[in-house]
Amino acid sequence: MFSRTTVYILIAALAAALGLWAAQHYFAPSQRSTLPQTRAVRLFEPARTLPAFTLRQSDGTPLVPGELKGHWTLVFLGFTHCPDVCPTTLAEMAKAQKQWAALPETTRPRVLFVSVDPERDTPDRIGEYAHAFHRDTIAATADIPALEQFAKSLSMVFAKVPAPEGVRADQYSVDHSASMAVLDPQGRMAGLVQPPFDPAAIAADMTALTQASFAAATPKR
Repeated sequence: MFSRTTVYILIAALAAALGLWAAQHYFAPSQRSTLPQTRAVRLFEPARTLPAFTLRQSDGTPLVPGELKGHWTLVFLGFTHCPDVCPTTLAEMAKAQKQWAALPETTRPRVLFVSVDPERDTPDRIGEYAHAFHRDTIAATADIPALEQFAKSLSMVFAKVPAPEGVRADQYSVDHSASMAVLDPQGRMAGLVQPPFDPAAIAADMTALTQASFAAATPKR
């Protein structure tokens, strides 16, 4: 049986999917017409400006909205004790990262892993965890109120699931959204990637979006 928190996660994920569908069907395609067709990335319009947030990166420095500008970014919520979804997703994203590695570092897409388990996941731990999959993955976390606000701004959710009776209290789990948010080079939420993930399709989409955005930003002679 599903736990109550898992049911809430599924309901919230369904609501986000319905919101995405409405955005795709009822907003004018003025911006989308300047972007390439995508297979894995589901773009919607208008892109949504994120409210102010402050996370802490694995090197101890703050991660604020301005840090996410200039690149297309995939944002994934998870935690280092995650038994399956998180390591699988980061491994698949590492395959995608290898495929776009030839793009200039100044515009190359990025993957941001945000731990929603600050009780156990220190900055050092999340850095070691994320970088074990790919050295370019950005890792960050924050206190629970800041994480809840950040997740909500991405139409995502997470919830701590207490350990079963007879199991140590620190062996709890965390239910969380499995989709990835897509941020555009202005740091706005511009779409979603929903599981199951296809690394090749995601890499192709992110590469095409990056190239289109860079071409649009280059002054014509």
